[in-house]
Amino acid sequence: MQLKIHKTYRDVVSLCDSNLLGKKFEQKNSQLNLKESFYKGEEVDEKKAKQIIQDLSNEDATFNIVGEESIQLALECQIISEQGIKKIQDIPFALVLM
Repeated sequence: MQLKIHKTYRDVVSLCDSNLLGKKFEQKNSQLNLKESFYKGEEVDEKKAKQIIQDLSNEDATFNIVGEESIQLALECQIISEQGIKKIQDIPFALVLM
């Protein structure tokens, strides 16, 4: 997984499955563009990603999560629910404002 923390007045965490990086998905009037400038960060394993997500979920962060593996991890960390998951071309994604 690729994890990147964008430092602004509020941390914005982008997390996506590595195999989706740089790809673009479109469906009707929706688009999911996984630009490397936003999503490419540190390649992390599940354990490290989980720790970072749990730490930042307590810090008023925003999360942008894309891909099966990343979404599953966010569900395990309980920062999203099944109802918060959307799909474009069968690619799951979720946006979270803590």
